[in-house]
Amino acid sequence: MNFRWRWRIVFSLLFAALVFTVIFCTAIGPVSIGFFTVVKIIINSLPGAKNFMPAENWPITYETIVFNLRLARVILALLVGAALATSGVVLQGLLQNPMGDPYILGISSGAALGATTAILFGLGNYMLGIFTIPAMAFLGGAGTTFVVYNIAKVGNRVSMSTLLLAGIAVGSFLSAVASLTMVISGENLHQVIFWLMGGLSNRGWKHVMILLPYIIIGIIPMILYSRDLNVMLLGEESAQHMGVEVEKLKKIMLGVAALVTASAVSVSGIIGFVGLIIPHIVRLLVGPDHRVLLPASALLGAIFLAVADTLARVVAAPLEIPVGIITALCGGPFFLYLLRKKKNPGF
Repeated sequence: MNFRWRWRIVFSLLFAALVFTVIFCTAIGPVSIGFFTVVKIIINSLPGAKNFMPAENWPITYETIVFNLRLARVILALLVGAALATSGVVLQGLLQNPMGDPYILGISSGAALGATTAILFGLGNYMLGIFTIPAMAFLGGAGTTFVVYNIAKVGNRVSMSTLLLAGIAVGSFLSAVASLTMVISGENLHQVIFWLMGGLSNRGWKHVMILLPYIIIGIIPMILYSRDLNVMLLGEESAQHMGVEVEKLKKIMLGVAALVTASAVSVSGIIGFVGLIIPHIVRLLVGPDHRVLLPASALLGAIFLAVADTLARVVAAPLEIPVGIITALCGGPFFLYLLRKKKNPGF
């Protein structure tokens, strides 16, 4: 089969699955709402739709549940999943390491320290209210990336292997500091632990509006530089000879990956494995071409996290499991399966 047709089929299936996932996940919950009822409610809310599709006699509470409670959370899960998956693709391509992950540069550890600091000192009472923790987490993640980059920088060049090691070292140090804050957090310990496990509970449209611009600003340069990322797979020297400004590309891609990851972590907490396993799955489907790999990973990452978050809120209802636990339970065994199936887990 022609590769172009194969890619079209994969994209069509992923897009159809995305639409189905949004409706299905919105329908599931303590109050069961029919799949087609959700479709009608959403369509009926569009401008001018009531002229073509009169509202049916569903309870008014259904619209409140769909729009104010469930749909916002599903959309947020889509954005976070897409952000983590695309960041994973970029970092695996830059580092030329199949274990590349959005959190490998210490971004999650920096975000965790920022969030735990905000919780420990009750900064929400003095700063931005409910958005204080996301803001502190974002600053922590972005600041950590800046520190790691400058540690690995020698002259005008950044070694990817040094960057990787610096990220691991700084991340471990910040994780230890965050753990220390947990020890002295006292009555706030439960809130800290729940945030570190990752979750989307009590999130709404405001969080979606905060996250959306960062995702757009970050993913657009990833797509624009996808050809250069393809050339980077040949090695830095080969890429340089073929006209790619390697150091400039590193700065831009690391910057946007850090921006997208830090913004996602700031609203969701630490959710692991999405940026690690999704690129590998999509690479098996469409190959290593970043022009296809990036958008396909965004779609599959969005679908995966939306389904995982739905499981997190319904599987042990009325209790809610942090979605980070669900992704780890799914991602860990699957990644081991990939390692066993592929003797060479590289590209």
